Amino acid sequence: MEATASTTMQTNTISKKTDIKKSIKEYILIAIGVTLYVSAWKALLLPYTIVGGGATGICAIIYFITENLFGHGNGVPIWVSFLILNSSLLIVAIKLLGMKFCIRTIYGVTLMTLMFRFMPEAEMGQFLSETDSLLACILGGVMAGFGLGVIYTNNGSTGGTDVIAIVVNKYKSITLGRILLYCDVVIISTSYFIGNGVTPIIYGLVNMAVLTFSVDMYMNGVRQSVQFFIFSQKYEEIADRINQEAHRGVTLLEGMGWYSKKPIKVITVLVRKSESARIFKLVKEIDPHAFVSQSAAAGVYGEGFDAIKGK
Repeated sequence: MEATASTTMQTNTISKKTDIKKSIKEYILIAIGVTLYVSAWKALLLPYTIVGGGATGICAIIYFITENLFGHGNGVPIWVSFLILNSSLLIVAIKLLGMKFCIRTIYGVTLMTLMFRFMPEAEMGQFLSETDSLLACILGGVMAGFGLGVIYTNNGSTGGTDVIAIVVNKYKSITLGRILLYCDVVIISTSYFIGNGVTPIIYGLVNMAVLTFSVDMYMNGVRQSVQFFIFSQKYEEIADRINQEAHRGVTLLEGMGWYSKKPIKVITVLVRKSESARIFKLVKEIDPHAFVSQSAAAGVYGEGFDAIKGK
């Protein structure tokens, strides 16, 4: 009994340490994602007067309109309107969704506000030719999309329309993607008022399409899953290590080697593609002579993977 209790305590301690390390890693990666996103705006989108979707798009429109009204350098800074807008939305979100949900959103919003405040804005032509507005639009969309992909895959959020979408989705049967699409189209359409006719709207829609594609490409790549079949006489040790260190469920199948005519246990486990190297490492450490089959899984849904899809 004492040995079992001690083993359980050790397992719980290892699990807690692993969770802490995972959280620290996620917060660091969220910061990297925010840096990519803000850099895309500061280096490529704002210098070429390109407006995207989301809360940043609203703030960019306010910035451009006030600059037109009060002169260059006198517009409302993006970080100011971004902070005011997100603070208002977060107050509503905390009341409706709870503080636990909003912790990482507050972290992301704070980081983004600070970066918009202190990261210098590039001059038009500093990185690309002054006539390369379309290229700036595309590159900015790719860069911002990958930044958002990093943020989303690490359970982060940039606030803004994300909060609106989640709140609406809680009370109405409208998908998050559709709500975000509606918000972005409305925001980009209002860029007509910054001048230059429909040109800002066209660039904004192109930027939105490129950004959405980039987010999907990144997240689908990260979320790819694989299935392992592991044949080894040391199946118990391998299964325990996968449970304890990779934190993945393991299933044992009954099999029979047709050549040897002997029964054998087959370990089957599903993991993210990014975790496959860890599984190979664990198996090699325990049984270098194990037989391992890895195959791609078209989709994995349930605890630890993606949510089961419905209508």
